[in-house]
Amino acid sequence: MSVADAAVRIRPVREEDFDQWRALYRGYAEFYRVEQTEEAARLVWSWIHDPAHEVEALVAEDADGRLVGLAHFRPFARPLSATVGGWLDDLFVDPASRGTGAADRLLAALRGIGAERGWSVVRWITADDNHRARSKYDQVATRTMWITYDMAPEA
Repeated sequence: MSVADAAVRIRPVREEDFDQWRALYRGYAEFYRVEQTEEAARLVWSWIHDPAHEVEALVAEDADGRLVGLAHFRPFARPLSATVGGWLDDLFVDPASRGTGAADRLLAALRGIGAERGWSVVRWITADDNHRARSKYDQVATRTMWITYDMAPEA
């Protein structure tokens, strides 16, 4: 473990983290060129802090207490295998903190949560052109053969 790795700590997000979490989440939305309103961000924040909602969040914190990364995740049913898996919705590390081990630690923490909860898999998607992230993911997970489709519900 490098000194940089030791300086990054993973923990659940807390109410007082909103401003730092929001800055990270804004960076994530900008990276994927998604327009995200403050109202939408506050709704996601409320989900994270609602024990009845499925979405949870982890954050990566540096030695100075600054949040440098986030992960949003939730369980999902897998009827064909009659199991429950974990779905990683969002993973983002501040560009200035990439290479510090934050992504590795967030993914390891999620793997640990999956093991504790008996999940059969932890799954996520990423953009085809997100080469840096894909390089990291290829180190810790197996790329699947599945192709993702989006269908708009009928209006």
